[in-house]
Amino acid sequence: MLAPERRTRADILTAVAIAALVAIATVVVVLTSDVRGTHSQTASRTVAPPASNEPVPTQVKELWHAPDGAAMRSLAVGGVAVTADGGTVSGRNPRTGDEIWKYQRDLPLCAVEVQFGTVIATYRDERGCSQTTLLNAENGSRVAARSSYMDKQITLAPDGTYVLALGDDRLEMWRSDLVRTLEYGYVDAPVNPHTQPRSDCRLLSAGSAPSRVAVLERCPKDNADRLSILNPAPKDGTAPEEYSSHVLNEPGGAVDGARVVAVSDTRIALYLPATQTTAPMLTVYDVNGNLLATHQVPAFANTAAVARLSTAFFVYTGDNLIALNPTTLDPQWEAQHVLGTAAMMSGQLVVPVPDGLGILDPATGAQISRIPLQRSDYHNEPITLGVSGTVFLERRGTQVYGVGAAS
Repeated sequence: MLAPERRTRADILTAVAIAALVAIATVVVVLTSDVRGTHSQTASRTVAPPASNEPVPTQVKELWHAPDGAAMRSLAVGGVAVTADGGTVSGRNPRTGDEIWKYQRDLPLCAVEVQFGTVIATYRDERGCSQTTLLNAENGSRVAARSSYMDKQITLAPDGTYVLALGDDRLEMWRSDLVRTLEYGYVDAPVNPHTQPRSDCRLLSAGSAPSRVAVLERCPKDNADRLSILNPAPKDGTAPEEYSSHVLNEPGGAVDGARVVAVSDTRIALYLPATQTTAPMLTVYDVNGNLLATHQVPAFANTAAVARLSTAFFVYTGDNLIALNPTTLDPQWEAQHVLGTAAMMSGQLVVPVPDGLGILDPATGAQISRIPLQRSDYHNEPITLGVSGTVFLERRGTQVYGVGAAS
């Protein structure tokens, strides 16, 4: 019979050393992990979605305002108004501005958007705008996250199916669960080399629909901008599938300031700036890149923005509002002297105007009525207009204002 093993002093010291190393490693992981720099305060109760059939108020005033420096437009989803500033994303009561939930990190926000009843928040670290979190819009709880190499600055653009993340050198498409379906442009460490059709181009502008992505890019060997049309979800997300790619021969194609205006499953609309001999143009292409129509339009300012409301596109040029035909993307009507993007409330088209909010006929652009509004601390910044129930959300500069009927 073997004698029982006995612990020696060396065994005890070894065990103590291993335990100490494990404890140190645990502390290091906790101190350096993303969790330590994250504070999540979820809602104590679910917020009910606002009624959609309430009449548009005839008298309004400013109800509240809050910092909103990280978003690109006013954001509302479900019964929540969303603001983003510094490293904090907040879900607010649209009527009072009170914070319902909060998600905060010790990293700066790059961009914030809403879609699928969720909030998409992208943060910047040493790899660029690489850390994205998906939040439940009703209570602020974390749903999903992704991390990948990205540019230092990006814009997010949802299309109703995917989210487009666009930087100067790189583009990605994400599903509703943040799984990447496409990467295009510069790839930091390609799994399969030579799968990108071009990796040295500067991405100028892009837009997407459920079946198409349109990218406007400037490549070193091209003498004008290039329009490339891609599959948003190819079989292999690291190997883009191009439907077409060609250098623009139209006037304005070689002038700085061109941009993708609208993308549907059958059409693509571009803005091409004026040249010495031609006026600014809106050019319309089919999904294979064939030019279908050219329309003269007012010059777009740097602050130009597009609001997609259901299937319709409304283009704010910096002074005018242009409605595009939902099927053909041809200009349908134009309203002058507006201050920003449009929104829909109870089936009526609402647009910010100098002395309040204009109610327009969506089919013709004719003004039906006007709601007076006195704006405080307003310095002619472009206004992006959002709606939650019967409350308007006006984002001016780096502040969002809740505007509604007095109680």
